[in-house]
Amino acid sequence: MFLRSGVGDSVPAVRSVKGALTTPDLRKKIFFTLGIVAVYRIGCAIPSPGVSYPNIQECLEQVEQSDSASIYSLINLFSGGALLQLSIFALGIMPYITASIIVQLLTVVIPRFEQLKKEGQSGQNKLTQYTRYLTIALAVLQATGIVALADRGQLFTNCSLPVIPESNIFTLSVIVIVMTAGTAMVMWLGEQVTERGVGNGMSLLIFTSIAARIPGEGANILQNGALVFAGVCFFGLAIIASVVFVEQGQRRIPVQYAKRMVGRACTAARPPTCR
Repeated sequence: MFLRSGVGDSVPAVRSVKGALTTPDLRKKIFFTLGIVAVYRIGCAIPSPGVSYPNIQECLEQVEQSDSASIYSLINLFSGGALLQLSIFALGIMPYITASIIVQLLTVVIPRFEQLKKEGQSGQNKLTQYTRYLTIALAVLQATGIVALADRGQLFTNCSLPVIPESNIFTLSVIVIVMTAGTAMVMWLGEQVTERGVGNGMSLLIFTSIAARIPGEGANILQNGALVFAGVCFFGLAIIASVVFVEQGQRRIPVQYAKRMVGRACTAARPPTCR
């Protein structure tokens, strides 16, 4: 009744949502993007083979109770909680982002990359292929480092439970291969969203990972007091408002064009009949 009365149609947000759902092509892209996001979040919750899921959950509870922050906790935020769980998507999209930055920097140093950048779409496809190869290499290195820390008990410093009970070379190799394959899968999912979904797939997956950690991190902040929680929320909203203000800001600059004269100007050297 609210939409039929015409009051809801006057709200811009309601009109945008209604228009998106009624357009077949756009509706298909939205549902496709939501499906990719669901697959990504399911992969973040599935542990790698050989990893003790109950021991990891116990270690995570001990870390949260001890309030011990580390660099791995920050990386875990960008992976949506998948890193410390050693899931199949533990590395997330970060190796691809790192590889993209490296390839962009190398275009200034390596003449071959600079030439490919100037070739247009074909050269960009070649650079994208190099980025994928570099992503796999970085994923192998990062997965090896994370597995080595977990095997030595340095991933959870306050937990003595074995995260990988059978720490033989075969089990560790399988975990590294699975994490690397998971990174390749995440990279493919992001590219599919970019081509067939809504918006930039890589940025959307990063946002999904960060948004998945907001409820848990908000609960931890709320334990420090309602005033601290309100201050953090106000600070976050202020940052969002500032970013939107800068992105949508306009500066009107007056432009003056030189006067153009039609025909030929008469000069003293020309005859009097000149017009």
